[in-house]
Amino acid sequence: MNTLFLIIIAILLIQFILETVLDYLNAKKYGDPIPKDLEDVFDAKEYQKSQNYQKTNYKFGLWSSLFSMALTLSFLIFGGFEWADQLARSFSTNEIVITLIFFGIITVGSDIITTPFSYYQTFVIEEKFGFNKSTLKLFITDKLKGWLMMAILGGGIIALTMWFYQWAGPNFWLYVWGLVTAIIVFMNLFYSKLIVPLFNKQTPLENGSLKSKIEAYATKVGFELNNIFVIDGSKRSTKANAYFSGFGGEKRVTLYDTLIKDLNEEEIVAVLAHEVGHYKRKHIIFNLFASIATLGLTLFILSLFINNPDVSSAIGVSQPSFHAALIGFGILYSPISELTSLIMNFLSRKFEYQADDYAKETFAAQPLISSLKKLSKNSLSNLTPHPAYVFMHYSHPPLIQRIKNLLA
Repeated sequence: MNTLFLIIIAILLIQFILETVLDYLNAKKYGDPIPKDLEDVFDAKEYQKSQNYQKTNYKFGLWSSLFSMALTLSFLIFGGFEWADQLARSFSTNEIVITLIFFGIITVGSDIITTPFSYYQTFVIEEKFGFNKSTLKLFITDKLKGWLMMAILGGGIIALTMWFYQWAGPNFWLYVWGLVTAIIVFMNLFYSKLIVPLFNKQTPLENGSLKSKIEAYATKVGFELNNIFVIDGSKRSTKANAYFSGFGGEKRVTLYDTLIKDLNEEEIVAVLAHEVGHYKRKHIIFNLFASIATLGLTLFILSLFINNPDVSSAIGVSQPSFHAALIGFGILYSPISELTSLIMNFLSRKFEYQADDYAKETFAAQPLISSLKKLSKNSLSNLTPHPAYVFMHYSHPPLIQRIKNLLA
């Protein structure tokens, strides 16, 4: 039996067991008392509701991850990838076309199979706890738009990657790195302008006291901000958010309409100050370069494995190919990917503290504290996560830690 096959199975099982244990440890903390500094977030009834929400999601996540693991193992053990490969080859002899069909079968097929889980999450769990505002029509439309984007963008990248592989040989990874880097930079600049409108309506923030306060703050800290938009997040969920995107002349702040509804103007400016802090502290540029560097490392290691026929046979594909080796490599590389994710999450939590500090120094701590509490309350957040779960998964520090930092 292929040694790499056994390694792949071991990696998948170890990751599944690790995630299951982490989820279990986190679930054991749901019954903990509310930390003293957070006692005003929930009353007893609301806290019970938040715990029920967390427990419901925990049980659902356990079943969905178990299904996903069973599906992946079945595909590996019973020749699912070989079937997809042979089906793709029945349509064409061109390797680029075969690769596109192969990944189309895998990605669309997987998405269709797991759609009932997405549906249940949205229309049963989120509906039960008062978050869902989506409709079946919107759910289906989003799915179809997602497939179209995947076909155009993902298909284009895969086709060009294959072309570079055929043309440049072992050095193909350098050209792919350059291509995807250009796409990453482009998306950072124009994502909100080109992609978001496909799914949401964005309108400039109307003139009024909120816009005046935001502009006054931006002027105070020397932050040129000409683009402030409101997005209709309420068409899908009651949960609120705000984000900063782009850089240079394309930078913009986007506020969810639910955020404007849930927070007062001082709190919204405090949230904005936090987002400006990310920009001023160069976090956006750092994350951009870090993602590009990580991509380069991944592609270089891929170039060392891609021509090894054992990588293709490790997933049960009899005829060695770029697309089969890419699937096998993706699983074999996942431990390294987990490590880089741990590092990036650690740095992200540090950056959140720095952005909070910037908001405290340039605006005020109290409005940011109250906004964080309101957002946590309205999303029924877990106030007592397990430290190991935080270490592995959280890109933001737990609420209690952020508030202690803001009060320091």
